[in-house]
Amino acid sequence: MSSFAPSAMTAAPSKASTTNDIASRAISAGSVPPIAAKTAGPLGQSGLIMPASLRRRLPRLATSSLMIAGDIGSYLITYFALLTFLPSGPEGAVVERAFILAAVAAIVLYASAGLYPGYRLHDHEHLRRRTIAAVKVAALTAFGAVILPEGERLLLAIIGFLGLGLIVQPVMHWLARGLCRRLGIWGERAVIIGGRNLIPGLMAHFRDHWQYGIRPEPFSQDMFEASSEGGASIALIAGDIGSLIPDLAAMRRKFAEVVLLSDTPSLKVTGLRPADVGGEIGIRITTGGSSVNTDLVRRGLDLAIAIPATIVVAPFIAIAAAAIYAIDPGPVFFRHTREGLSGKPVHVLKLRTMYQDAEQRLEALFAENPAMRAEWLSHFKLKDDPRVLPVIGQLLRSSSFDELPQLANIIAGEMAIVGPRPFPEYHLLAMDGEFRDKRRSVTPGLTGLWQISERSNADIELQQQLDEFYIDNRSLWFDCQILLSTIPAVFKRRGAY
Repeated sequence: MSSFAPSAMTAAPSKASTTNDIASRAISAGSVPPIAAKTAGPLGQSGLIMPASLRRRLPRLATSSLMIAGDIGSYLITYFALLTFLPSGPEGAVVERAFILAAVAAIVLYASAGLYPGYRLHDHEHLRRRTIAAVKVAALTAFGAVILPEGERLLLAIIGFLGLGLIVQPVMHWLARGLCRRLGIWGERAVIIGGRNLIPGLMAHFRDHWQYGIRPEPFSQDMFEASSEGGASIALIAGDIGSLIPDLAAMRRKFAEVVLLSDTPSLKVTGLRPADVGGEIGIRITTGGSSVNTDLVRRGLDLAIAIPATIVVAPFIAIAAAAIYAIDPGPVFFRHTREGLSGKPVHVLKLRTMYQDAEQRLEALFAENPAMRAEWLSHFKLKDDPRVLPVIGQLLRSSSFDELPQLANIIAGEMAIVGPRPFPEYHLLAMDGEFRDKRRSVTPGLTGLWQISERSNADIELQQQLDEFYIDNRSLWFDCQILLSTIPAVFKRRGAY
């Protein structure tokens, strides 16, 4: 690949050497302070100061809202087109309610399929995902038709409704995207990293095909320095990345997403076909964070679980608290400051499982038994801990019941059901700063991958590896799998002390 200097090169350097030069220049760059300057563009003309992450999310949220409004409009048009064919009276009212449910179900499936706003997808992939969603709704309707009287007639009406909706939606989708573009909120800034021979063609391609939601920018040192806060959030890599592979982790820290581009209809880039990468414009080598839609769904699930769970476990917490007080009179709850999302302090609430003079007992133990100190420095846990209250303390810790008061932290929005556990400061000091920054990027959780796999048996290195794997691969499905695996992990009590 050649250099990105504006002047022409008399002799093109080798692909490997230039790619390394690009990577080293990019990775060595710093970042701007986390407080963003005045916002720019249609959403920021007021000059208000807001965090860069929020400034990036607002256009995407607004775009998604307009895209959803477009799909709602398409179903309304479909309804009015079919209105003359609908039966009158109570039977017609049933069909209308079925239409509403089918439309809502389809829109929910569209959202789960990543169609809002649907950036970086080929048009045929939009069609495929929408058709699959409509077929799923029709299949559910077919099931209902079997058990409902006159269900066959309802099934035909909904199939017609969904089918006609698929015909109307592309038009409404085109209008909604055009409106977003006119408002200046369509698309995301993306840096293109590649050779001089590829960049002009890719820049022209994404400008002409603005529907992909890519606002391309050529690589520049200044842009990279601002990428983590006020600049482009996406890096598009074109061409051979063999020499870039060792630096992908560093690029990931600078960009929210790193994408290896596939071939376009008018430009051969890497030999990857769009079909190979699920109809997207390239392979997402890594992603950081999550979308606003996913965050809202995750928060809704947290509340849906935490509020009923708090009501159910409250009597058991009261019984455990009484037992704690009977053995060692004093406060039955323990509040400890931990590090949460973006480094904000979280006052984690737990049932007290140790004597009130626990710290003095620990220091006395270390003075008498250096082997115990070594075990503590490796795990920050002790299998035979003299600080733990007899019977009740051991029972609460082995069952993790002492953590349940943190449901209050979840309801308050300080924690999530699933996420890396919030560690004390002394525990975090044993981990490198880069990993601590990664932990701060997600909300700490009541349970996590570490808790269902190794629990207290994991040393610091394994704890970090498990948490890092979770953060890198975080998704709603992964959270559900961890949540379901927590129950058998608690009952087995393996590695809990």
